[in-house]
Amino acid sequence: MATLGKFDVEEIRRKSAEFEGGSVEEILGWCWERYGVAAAIGTSFQGAGLVVMDAAFRAGHRFPVFTLDTGFLFPETLALKAQIEARFGIEIESLHPEQTPDEQAAEHGPELWKRNPDLCCALRKVLPLQKKLATLDVWITGVRRQQSETREKTQIAELYHFDVLRDRYILKVNPLAGWSRERVNAYLSEWKLPRNALLDRGYRSIGCMPCTRPVAEGDSERAGRWTGFNKSECGIHTFLGESI
Repeated sequence: MATLGKFDVEEIRRKSAEFEGGSVEEILGWCWERYGVAAAIGTSFQGAGLVVMDAAFRAGHRFPVFTLDTGFLFPETLALKAQIEARFGIEIESLHPEQTPDEQAAEHGPELWKRNPDLCCALRKVLPLQKKLATLDVWITGVRRQQSETREKTQIAELYHFDVLRDRYILKVNPLAGWSRERVNAYLSEWKLPRNALLDRGYRSIGCMPCTRPVAEGDSERAGRWTGFNKSECGIHTFLGESI
């Protein structure tokens, strides 16, 4: 039996395959029973993340929840965060970069996102996330295969080793990997979950204000991110490299 850190590699591969035919409730139930509060939900308040939270809390699985607050979030996103906290009776941990926007501008120049969006994302998203993951065993996400080409091979359970944690491993669980946008929206409607007001203005994937725009019908979900750059990911879902 191959084990890496706290994880049984074969068990994770087996479970990931089994869960392809399972429900989000089944997947989250396994996470809770196996890992408890050593597992946490990371959310940017997209629809899929709201589904994951609702399904977990509806079943009594009180996973901690965190979000990345870059200092450049839309007011509508922050308003939704407050609505979600009130609905579920939780406090969502906000992860902040080491530098304020002004401090970053002083060191790297103004509007870094216009010149080097990868660096901006690394400073404001990836580094704070890495610090958080160092405290967890399991990271639960709302990533879906349909979102973009870079996410098409997403598995429900993925084990990663990442050097920044000095020989630690983390399990990334994507309960909605196989869900379509339509299925997500149907769930949100069925359970009357709040939604980001920007969705009614043509936004489909909502990130930081300077790097997000509305998209046309038929565009990919992430087409409105980082316009003018060959970039569709901020790095939080790619810095881990290939899963084991």
